[in-house]
Amino acid sequence: MGFPPPLETALNARATFTRMEDSTREDWAVILPEALQMARTLPDRVLAHLQLLDGDFGGFPIDRLSHCRQSATLALRDGRDEEYVVCALLHDIGDTLGSYNHPDIAAAILKPFVSEANLWMVQHHGIFQGHNFFHHIGLDRDMREQFRGHPHFERTAEFIERYDNPAFDPAAEMLPLSEFEPLLRRVMAAPKQSVYKAAMAGEGKDGC
Repeated sequence: MGFPPPLETALNARATFTRMEDSTREDWAVILPEALQMARTLPDRVLAHLQLLDGDFGGFPIDRLSHCRQSATLALRDGRDEEYVVCALLHDIGDTLGSYNHPDIAAAILKPFVSEANLWMVQHHGIFQGHNFFHHIGLDRDMREQFRGHPHFERTAEFIERYDNPAFDPAAEMLPLSEFEPLLRRVMAAPKQSVYKAAMAGEGKDGC
């Protein structure tokens, strides 16, 4: 049996349990509509977090938001599909919270919405970009070779070569974030994979 249709609930209605195991169907009738609303506004939060990169140069020739915009612009101008362009736009969104693992942050955000190939590309782009600079900071620039032969190796190497590596040019085209907003909203309109997918669509089974 699926969840019942969203109920009209009082403002600031709350579930009553103090342990998850004690939650009831009535509790989840309160929680689920809130969860659905939170999911619908995910693109707004992603766009707001991207804005945190504005003006953050970190010593680079352009700020981090400009780099993301330039990467996405290159991909868009090259005729890449919307999902790929959104991956280019968000590939460095984790810089603010993932100082030691920023690709993992971007991959976690994108995982429900993108193909396995694009997810792998985003999650591993840091090591592949390292081929261009790791030797300057005492690391192995050939670290990416551990993945040689992987089905998505060439895809990820191409992403670096065409859309990440050259996207530090202050004089190059950078479309405004508003140009990418409709693409982002479409890509994030519904998850392709998620343990919560059925429940959030109102088709969940008893329990979670």
